[in-house]
Amino acid sequence: MGADSLMSTFRPYDIAKRGLDMIAATVALVVLSPVILATAIAVRLKLGAPVLFTQPRPGRGGKVFRLYKFRSMRSIDEARGLVTDEERLTRFGRALRSTSLDELPSLVNVLRGEMSVVGPRPLLVEYLPHYTQEQARRHEVRPGITGLAQVSGRNALTWEDKFRLDVIYVENRSLGLDVRLIARTIRSVIVREGISAEGQATTRKFGETDD
Repeated sequence: MGADSLMSTFRPYDIAKRGLDMIAATVALVVLSPVILATAIAVRLKLGAPVLFTQPRPGRGGKVFRLYKFRSMRSIDEARGLVTDEERLTRFGRALRSTSLDELPSLVNVLRGEMSVVGPRPLLVEYLPHYTQEQARRHEVRPGITGLAQVSGRNALTWEDKFRLDVIYVENRSLGLDVRLIARTIRSVIVREGISAEGQATTRKFGETDD
């Protein structure tokens, strides 16, 4: 996606949104610092080093950045049969994900301008060539820690539904919508909805089948 395409989707709210993101990320990092520290210690004790999971992800315009999250899986160990996500994801890791505590380091990505508090989730770089032109519109905005797809079912949704909701957000982003999505995110975390797809530890990869 080129710069001209991105400029065509610009809205005045995008400037205010960036400022609000910086304020929200700064306040959250300060207020939640005890929780972040406690989570880091728990990850170190339960899963060992490294504490952080980092991975390249595509952001606005498809520009790749390094995403930060708390580690929630054990390292791959073929000798111990730890290969798939389901095998590597522990009860502790599931708790981190269900409470969204694993997402807290992503506030640093928000502060750096690579992410937003609200927006389409940053997915794997390997998915980029497989999007339709319509699905690729999710990259017209910064990816978010939470978004419309996350509060509408998270990993329980099909990929097609996720991408449809991502584009709906891109077309309708506003302060009011962001506030509503943050409120719905808090509710989703409390009731722990849509943490995994049916029959999966998390969700099936985009384009993956049972064959």
